[in-house]
Amino acid sequence: MSLSLLSRYAFFALCVLFTLFSLPFTGHEWVWPFTLLTGVLSLIGVFDLLQTRHAVRRNYPILGNIRYLVEGIRPEIRQYLLEADDDRLPFSRAQRSLVYARAKNQGGDKPFGTLIDVYQAGYEFIGHSMRPAPLSDSSSFRVTVGGPQCTQPYSASVLNISAMSFGSLSANAIRALNRGAKLGNFYHDTGEGSISPYHRENGGDLVWELGSGYFGCRTSDGQFDPERFAAQAQNPQVRMIEIKLSQGAKPGHGGILPKHKVTEEISKTRGVPMGEDCISPSRHSAFSTPIEMMQFIAKLRELSGGKPVGFKFCLGHPWEFMGIAKAMLETGILPDFIVVDGKEGGTGAAPLEFTDHIGVPLREGLLFVHNTLVGLNLRDKIKIGASGKIISAFDIASVLAIGADWANSARGFMFAIGCIQSQSCHTNKCPTGVATQDELRQRALVVPDKAQRVQQFHRNTLKALAEMLAAAGLEHPAQLEPRHLVRRVSDKEIRLFSQLHVFLKPGDLLEDKIEADFYERMWSMARADSFEPSCAW
Repeated sequence: MSLSLLSRYAFFALCVLFTLFSLPFTGHEWVWPFTLLTGVLSLIGVFDLLQTRHAVRRNYPILGNIRYLVEGIRPEIRQYLLEADDDRLPFSRAQRSLVYARAKNQGGDKPFGTLIDVYQAGYEFIGHSMRPAPLSDSSSFRVTVGGPQCTQPYSASVLNISAMSFGSLSANAIRALNRGAKLGNFYHDTGEGSISPYHRENGGDLVWELGSGYFGCRTSDGQFDPERFAAQAQNPQVRMIEIKLSQGAKPGHGGILPKHKVTEEISKTRGVPMGEDCISPSRHSAFSTPIEMMQFIAKLRELSGGKPVGFKFCLGHPWEFMGIAKAMLETGILPDFIVVDGKEGGTGAAPLEFTDHIGVPLREGLLFVHNTLVGLNLRDKIKIGASGKIISAFDIASVLAIGADWANSARGFMFAIGCIQSQSCHTNKCPTGVATQDELRQRALVVPDKAQRVQQFHRNTLKALAEMLAAAGLEHPAQLEPRHLVRRVSDKEIRLFSQLHVFLKPGDLLEDKIEADFYERMWSMARADSFEPSCAW
């Protein structure tokens, strides 16, 4: 017991004793600094003994604080000193370095060969051709979005800025992203926080994301306001409308902007009161069934003047999406596009259980949506975007090969404007001014410089994509097919994506007998009049 007490309180006791015995000698030049130091430590020790929140500090006065100090800087120590180049937490050092280099126009070349174990299961690559194609102009890598019911189609780049709201991001971050989008001729998704003055400042193309809070077009009680929507949607800068059903970071959860981040500007932009948490409900109030959702899409298309209208979601219950597909057939109303968000996505904070254990990963969700539309002969009428941890040209190619028409990136563009992955987005203390409403902190983000980096990251990534396509004998991303990509499934076997996945043929889901068992079961469970399943399997 005595040794235990000694180990726990010895340092505290020494500080107190030194302070008391050195007080008479503080007139000496070399004594008083030590007396001051031990005096401060003694006061900390007394506070540690009296406080009731932390048992470690009560049992180890003064020394117990070291535990909390080290814990506080553990992420930084791990990221900068201990983390390997390929440790993805959530993005590896190699991934971040690639974005930083391309954003600074330094290229992404690496000497002395790959660090990746190419014989490890899960390794993926693109097969190259014995006769490479001529290098294409990456500025031509675009896709026209707008089905037969749309009168104002939009030509979108194959890489765009994914949804991030003003409020979650700072004003300067929004300015830099939109100015970069303008310079590079690609779109900037507003996120569900509505269209702020900073989105409009530089005139870059916008996709207005409409979440369950209907920010920017809501009534005082949070319902959808058609007149306010039409007033904003018909602005020429708004090129498409995207209904957010769910997001990869926290599907089915809704969202919250803490009240300490709700400034007067955010309050005006979103149409919400100050001094309260800004809540995005987990479900929409404007529709409650797949059929009503299709009718809402038609209404938004009409109110916007015929612009492309689609929706974004992270796949959950497969029969629910098939219920939406049945509603398309029943009503004849089609969305112009669908953005599939993977559970690996997420720029905002979310409960750990949602981050880790809810939602379908991007590729599985994307393949299911693509197959469903193909099986209903609707794929040529509806375009598909994909978002979820898209960083490199290979990331883009891997989703285009299994069904996407274009890709969106959120965290990639955050890195481009200076994010260092400090993972403090929800604290309002972002060290680089990206995810904060602190005016002093966001002043560190210099808009003209970061906007240039946004454009350069986009341009250099698509240039790398063009080089990969040329090596594979292709001239445009639309030519990518599952047979072009390869995955190692064991240390002795590799397979083409076309061998790994099930791909439906046009009209398969319209046949009396559906050959793919899983799709047959989900199709039989789906209902156009409800998101509930029609039967249990």
